Amino acid sequence: MAEIKSSTPQEALELLLAGNQRFVAGTPEHPNQDATRRAEVAPAQRPFAVLFGCSDSRLAAEIIFDRGLGDLFVVRTAGHVVGSEVLGSVEYGVAVLSSPLVVVLGHDACGAVGAACAALDDGAVPDGYIRDVVERVTPSVIAARAAGHEDADAILAEHVSRTVDLLLDRSRLLAERVDSGQTAVVGLRYRLADGNTQVVAARGLGVPAA
Repeated sequence: MAEIKSSTPQEALELLLAGNQRFVAGTPEHPNQDATRRAEVAPAQRPFAVLFGCSDSRLAAEIIFDRGLGDLFVVRTAGHVVGSEVLGSVEYGVAVLSSPLVVVLGHDACGAVGAACAALDDGAVPDGYIRDVVERVTPSVIAARAAGHEDADAILAEHVSRTVDLLLDRSRLLAERVDSGQTAVVGLRYRLADGNTQVVAARGLGVPAA
């Protein structure tokens, strides 16, 4: 497969979503996964997207978007919760590696979101640092419910959208690049059963959100 050079946020998003559709259809091309590509990217990397997603084992980015070596700069935490390490990693991908697209990837049946719902409903708060993850997800659940949303898909969409906004609120560098049109930040919702992704938030380009 000839590599497509993505230079704009829109082109990068189209490249990413095209790979997801191949994955869903069962026709992956497995681009950039051979020895030639390994040699090409060994001296330097220039990924076309920064992907910040949940750590869930069913959310392997290069597989579900049918990409390969050097294509995606991947950052993952449980519940895609944001901390200073995440912000630094995203800024590195954007400022140093020149990625034109940042994607926040959430998914249905997310354990962190479910735990936050349970904590609000019956006070079942986990111990240790898992509690910190749950507490960072809880504001999204509260906001979704305050808006009248109780179903799991709507709560997830709210959490993904709030994560997009949080990245922009906390990273001046990222916000400036979005304002200048150099970078876009897009939130995607992934369905575990069929592998489809859906845009639920977009900042910096004209993609309609669900």
